[in-house]
Amino acid sequence: METAMDDAPRTPAAPGPLASFARFTALGGGVGLLSGGAVALLAEQLPWVLANALITVASTLLCTELHARFTFGSGRHAGWRRHWQSAGSAAAAYLVTCAAMFVLHLVQSSPGALTEQAVYLGASGLAGLARFLLLRLYVYATGRDRTAANGTWQLRRLQGMLEAPAAVGTLQQRQFALASS
Repeated sequence: METAMDDAPRTPAAPGPLASFARFTALGGGVGLLSGGAVALLAEQLPWVLANALITVASTLLCTELHARFTFGSGRHAGWRRHWQSAGSAAAAYLVTCAAMFVLHLVQSSPGALTEQAVYLGASGLAGLARFLLLRLYVYATGRDRTAANGTWQLRRLQGMLEAPAAVGTLQQRQFALASS
């Protein structure tokens, strides 16, 4: 016997943390490797910081779509909210890669292309790990993850509501004491 639930559209189950991380690494790492080469090629024509900014924007748009569809299991377009949230984490990653390259050039006045690539990709990898955690725990959190986060928020809200009457009572006592004096 079929129920109405059988006719409801099914959302694919979100992959677990290890599967998500493997997909994030494969997709994001692949785009990251291509981005590293693209930055190096574009930096021959433009200042490195501008080349990195352009490639960061393009790769962030691409990765946000890939992560929405494949990494975190939504199977659909990312949407503006997720693009903006992802852009914030990408901006932080951009600052990390720029800082790493700045430090490299402070330490070594003319590093070779291989050294620059190693530093750039290393910084991108560390920033990518932080982005994975942010995207997994906040941007693409669904089901149990979001319920747990909302449960924590609701518990704090309830705690505040329980403390509020005590604070109001104390405030009323202070106002009465001031009025009586």
